[in-house]
Amino acid sequence: MEKKEFGGKLIEIDEDGFIQDPDAWDQGVAEDLAKTEGVDAMTEEHWKVVNYLREYYLEYNMAPMIRKLCKQTGFKLKEIYDLFPSGPAKGACKVAGLPKPTGCV
Repeated sequence: MEKKEFGGKLIEIDEDGFIQDPDAWDQGVAEDLAKTEGVDAMTEEHWKVVNYLREYYLEYNMAPMIRKLCKQTGFKLKEIYDLFPSGPAKGACKVAGLPKPTGCV
């Protein structure tokens, strides 16, 4: 596995750029990961999605289904793609410090 610097920390990532240790995640790491996904600045809306994904993951040890993400955050799927151009699974989950999702997110 490769190591890269995010948020001033050297962090192990997989071939798709997902961090391997969710505990290494913090706000600085998220902001640097966001830049790899074409998000120059994290807004309140970005943080709403990211924080929901993290909370859900920490409680259930998996990413939520996309319908649940949309329902709980109040964003339509198109709005999530506007926030994270590579989508909720690749972009938002990566920025939230979750492992690469295996199913539908």
